[in-house]
Amino acid sequence: MSLTERLSLFSPLDGVAVCLIILAWAVIGWRIEFASPARPSVSGLVAQYRRDWMVQFVARDPRIFDSAILATLRQGASFFASASMIAIGGGMALLGNTERLRGVAQDLTQSSAPELVWEVKILLVVLFLANAFLKFVWSHRLFGYCAVVMASVPNDPNDPTALPRARKAGDINISAARSFNRGLRSVYFALGALAWLLGPISLIVATLLTVFVLYRREFASHSRSVLMQPDS
Repeated sequence: MSLTERLSLFSPLDGVAVCLIILAWAVIGWRIEFASPARPSVSGLVAQYRRDWMVQFVARDPRIFDSAILATLRQGASFFASASMIAIGGGMALLGNTERLRGVAQDLTQSSAPELVWEVKILLVVLFLANAFLKFVWSHRLFGYCAVVMASVPNDPNDPTALPRARKAGDINISAARSFNRGLRSVYFALGALAWLLGPISLIVATLLTVFVLYRREFASHSRSVLMQPDS
């Protein structure tokens, strides 16, 4: 089957829906990470707290509390990386057994599309999950780098290298959190991409719903209101 014949299996609306979810994934990520100072996202607000954490870390004695927090962050990244890998394995298993998937999808949509159509739809989900896995793995590694830099901070707060190294640790911590958040967004969109099994209209609706959920949590949530409150 030629490429033209394969593309003919999908409607123009399918193409619009796929372009929309990819564009939405890129745009909402850019909007969150490069939010304006006048309306910062939750991720941006927490990034400043990460910097402040490293500054306070310099004078804290003992530093067991800080190491415990960092260990928790690494465990979270590790958990999601493992979960993403398991989900990728499940998706690849479906790619090798699309006959059963097609039977379920036909019951839901009354569609008799060939197996290739269902394989492409599952592949879109797997691609989002693969991106999430790579982001979580890199986040886990960056949190490890952060731990090493934190361990190199002198115990003496008056040491001239203490604060600069703490700031380096803060920047690495922020980079790790950025990768972790990117992985989470990919998981969100992977769940939304599953709606394509029900048709392009369902994918468009799921994409818009995913964007709404992400935007609300970053720019209109209660946690953001709490973070925006003045300290005094």
